[in-house]
Amino acid sequence: MPAPARLVSGAVGGRAGARGPRPGPGPGTEPVRGGAGRGPGRLLGRLDGVSTQKLPVAPEPLPAEVFDSHCHLDIMVGNRQASSGDPVAQAAQAAQASVEGILDEARAVGVTRLVTIGYDLPSSRWNAETAALHPDVYAGVAVHPNEAHASTPETLAEIERLARLPQVRAVGETGLDYYRDWASKGDQHASFRAHIEIAKRTGKALVIHDREAHDDVLRVLAEQGAPEVVVFHSFSGDAEMAKQCVDAGYFMSFSGPVTYKNAGYLREAARVAPRELILVETDAPYLPPTPHRGKPNAPYLIPLTLRCLAEVKEIGLADLAAAVSANGETVFGSW
Repeated sequence: MPAPARLVSGAVGGRAGARGPRPGPGPGTEPVRGGAGRGPGRLLGRLDGVSTQKLPVAPEPLPAEVFDSHCHLDIMVGNRQASSGDPVAQAAQAAQASVEGILDEARAVGVTRLVTIGYDLPSSRWNAETAALHPDVYAGVAVHPNEAHASTPETLAEIERLARLPQVRAVGETGLDYYRDWASKGDQHASFRAHIEIAKRTGKALVIHDREAHDDVLRVLAEQGAPEVVVFHSFSGDAEMAKQCVDAGYFMSFSGPVTYKNAGYLREAARVAPRELILVETDAPYLPPTPHRGKPNAPYLIPLTLRCLAEVKEIGLADLAAAVSANGETVFGSW
């Protein structure tokens, strides 16, 4: 997640069935889509000043099934209300989507499963509860590096408890973010190391947020001892870093920016990455692929990123989809 403006707890204000600040849905409390049955391309409403616009139109379906290795369902459905400083999340929430609606739209283009990722304790709890209700959803739990000051012993103990649940298959997103100064480097390093240990104790994949901190992330992993499975979410390194990840056996998950015209270094990294270490993700509602920059992202847009990767690597689309799906089972376990 690219460190959006602060999010506000609770459901989207003014929505039918809006909830209070209690984190996480209980049975029967999943947000309900407004205007069920309308596919991608429907008009958005207005939310806190967000103008009406169209969501991206669904791309051509894939020839084989694939999955989204990293998204934020809680933000997409409005369990965590977006602030006025996060217009992308606001626009996504204006669509009043439900988890089942998001899954249906993704299935229609061949994206049959997804992993919803935590960034603080409330989102981690919500993810775990939501994954328990949906067999095609797995969860990740963690405290984001920008919130590392909240990684108290009590919070980390709860993250570990959640990580041991069967529907939780990842500890993440954790890592280092030197772009923002919302948490000190000392707090970030301590939190990152603690999450590494949680991943090792629970046997779950470690999902890393690495923003302008490549060398230190790799160094901490080496010093602390990496878990068996490590994923660099929304991989942002160059070809040289990709080589280091290959040598270490780390998975690289590519997102929308690999399709951007000015991101040639990401495509070079993708060329270096062997197909057995590649994942694909949206980071929805953030980081949409070309040609939808500036609009809300969603799992149904995965085909655009996968097609770009297939072209870059000169691999058949169905072959790459099969490889990514196999990698997903290696990372997150069988579905």
